[in-house]
Amino acid sequence: MKNRSPPVGLPLKVNAFDWERGLSADMIIFNSGELVMSQHATFSRRRVVQGVTIAASFALSVPALAAKMIVTPRQTTGPFYPRTLPLDSDNDLAQVQGRAESALGEITHIFGRITDPDGRALANSRVEIWQCDALGRYHHPRDGGGADPNFQGFGHTVTDNDGAYRFRTVKPVPYPGRAPHIHFGITGNGIERLTTQMYVKGHPLNTRDWLLNNVRDPRARNSLIVSLRAAPEVENGALAGNFDIVLG
Repeated sequence: MKNRSPPVGLPLKVNAFDWERGLSADMIIFNSGELVMSQHATFSRRRVVQGVTIAASFALSVPALAAKMIVTPRQTTGPFYPRTLPLDSDNDLAQVQGRAESALGEITHIFGRITDPDGRALANSRVEIWQCDALGRYHHPRDGGGADPNFQGFGHTVTDNDGAYRFRTVKPVPYPGRAPHIHFGITGNGIERLTTQMYVKGHPLNTRDWLLNNVRDPRARNSLIVSLRAAPEVENGALAGNFDIVLG
């Protein structure tokens, strides 16, 4: 099991591939202004954190019904989606089951909601992410090896009733031809699979990343770019960002 104490600040009550070279084990919910520890969820014999919101800056907000939300643009899956999913594929990519050391890189928590264009939550949707490690390497045979053994590279979770999800991973880094990004894949009952990518706001390579800039609508393109900020209330020394995904 991935056993860690709750993050500081959380009450217990609580490359051809160069261009494209997949939380703690406690579910936390925001309830009546108070962070509360809830029951554990199990996936593949693992306790998995499901979608959450944990602070006011990541609070759930329901858009006005009169305004349609911007549908999240589709992006390529790329050549490094896992051929075989790792045995450890929960939503904490920064800690591999059975390994004492954590992944290299800056721990980063990504929160968000999966909704339709009217803001209606899409509960019980499977959300997958995959990305390179802090060395710019994927856990994939076509990437030549040398990836961080303490980083999963792929993880998944299922949205809660509010369409919320959460991942604990490492801050994405650039590699030749690409700005830092995280791949996302969303599936569910009645949902056509959406594959997209999340980018980091302010990174200089964003302006040169052909895949990001292939999204011609500025508003749609901006919807893929996420601010990462220091988030000591989530975990000491960690970053956090919110990436909402709209399926249309």
